[in-house]
Amino acid sequence: MTNETPCHRLALRRDEYDRLLVVRDGVAIPVRVQLCFPWTDPAQFFSLRDAEDNEVAFVADADDLDVPSREALRLAAQQTRFVFDVNRVVAIEQEHELRLWRVETAQGARRFQTKLDDWPRPVGRDAWLVRDVSGDLYLLRDLAAMDAASRQLLSAYIDLDPV
Repeated sequence: MTNETPCHRLALRRDEYDRLLVVRDGVAIPVRVQLCFPWTDPAQFFSLRDAEDNEVAFVADADDLDVPSREALRLAAQQTRFVFDVNRVVAIEQEHELRLWRVETAQGARRFQTKLDDWPRPVGRDAWLVRDVSGDLYLLRDLAAMDAASRQLLSAYIDLDPV
């Protein structure tokens, strides 16, 4: 059952086991965070689900929560997020049937591989998603703000002005 309580009345906390809890009417319900599409704004669209995968609450915008709830949600979302935010593309090389990527992400330097026929796909305004052969996701956002070398490398795969 979906919680229809406005976010400003929703309370989220972490318990002693570091689980996220929805606190409603004095009752704490352990939940997990399910990130909802689009993934281009990390502070929006969270489905909070119980052990049976029922939606307990939906948060459209974390900024609508009080500060302790927002922080609890931010920490829980970080733990479930397998989307790497790409800040810079260092190299893209072709080897046999794979494309080898070297990138700098908000989470650190990464190397990953994609199939030659896997292309970045648009997921929002000026945002592209790349899925590697292991299933990890890499988000390229605000391409205009990336350095010229990154844009030049990406221009072979994404229709954009490399300069």
